[in-house]
Amino acid sequence: MKTSDLPAAIPCAPVYDGWASKEIRGGYTSDLLSDVMSKAGEGYALITIQAHKNTVAVASMLGLAAVILCNDRPVPPDMVEAARAEGIPLFSTSETQFEVSGRLWAALRGDAP
Repeated sequence: MKTSDLPAAIPCAPVYDGWASKEIRGGYTSDLLSDVMSKAGEGYALITIQAHKNTVAVASMLGLAAVILCNDRPVPPDMVEAARAEGIPLFSTSETQFEVSGRLWAALRGDAP
């Protein structure tokens, strides 16, 4: 599954345009960035409510495929600029982390509609 496939699997929208699609190998759900740093793998999509540029820094450091912001969290401009600069696809959704995690898991297994 690629990051360009996310809006079809999860009701989400890209926060900015122009990013290159990346392969998603898995997902990790957490709001504690130290936890993400110790457990998330390269190519994973991070599912979180942490809407700030430090989230993008962690995503870049780990080689994450995307960041999905849940619960309609407002996305600050400095986070968008950081994501654009680092080439991290950034998505926003009104769904909860639980719902997004389930949808991503199903899509990665090939069970998504």
